[in-house]
Amino acid sequence: MQAYCFKCRTKKEISNPTAVTLKNGRPATKGDCGTCGCKLFRIGKS
Repeated sequence: MQAYCFKCRTKKEISNPTAVTLKNGRPATKGDCGTCGCKLFRIGKS
């Protein structure tokens, strides 16, 4: 799964993805950028 990395300014693959649920019940995925190590977050599919 890919998410936009604001530090790299491109879409990167999420390393160590974790499925989470937001307060309103929507699914999301969070993890780290494989290149720079920043945190990535994607709402929607998990």
